[in-house]
Amino acid sequence: MNRFFNFLLLGACCFQFAACSKSAPKCCDSVSATPVSTLSWKDELKAEIPLLGHRNWIVITDMAYPLQTQPGIKTVYTHEAYMEILDFVYREIENAPHVKAAIYQDRELLYLNEKDAAGIDALRGQMQTLFGDRRTFVPHEELINRLDEVSRKFNVVILKSNLTVPYTSTFFELDCNYWDGAREEALRQAIKKGE
Repeated sequence: MNRFFNFLLLGACCFQFAACSKSAPKCCDSVSATPVSTLSWKDELKAEIPLLGHRNWIVITDMAYPLQTQPGIKTVYTHEAYMEILDFVYREIENAPHVKAAIYQDRELLYLNEKDAAGIDALRGQMQTLFGDRRTFVPHEELINRLDEVSRKFNVVILKSNLTVPYTSTFFELDCNYWDGAREEALRQAIKKGE
């Protein structure tokens, strides 16, 4: 009986192997390896920035930031410290000839205290040194909803850090660096007059 069971088991294994051979590749699609990028997140971002323009967003987050489901949102876990990522991204945007950024942070960040979120005072100081007065503070939920809406038409890149302090996300809303709202308005007025 035991020998018969082993024979059946061997037969089933042979059948499975034959089914997954090159003559029937579809049966084994679920076990095929997905290629993994060999680029670091920094290299990926450097390659992505020339493709990004006004209305795209780049977001740096703490670890608990949710994985959003919109197809326009690309999330990368960097395994790195928050301030290192923030500094790198900020410098890349500042050095890009084609984009500039409006910078948003969670309004809740202003109200956190050291007792509830250890390390928040030092982090706020580092952010202040990096950005000065360039930030606008917006409720966290509103920023997430804006990303959800934007990502229906435009790409969003989210870089997650290893930071475990809440409400520390930084949102860069990209805009054209060589065009501005005043010139756009003048152009629209000229078009309207020409019609």
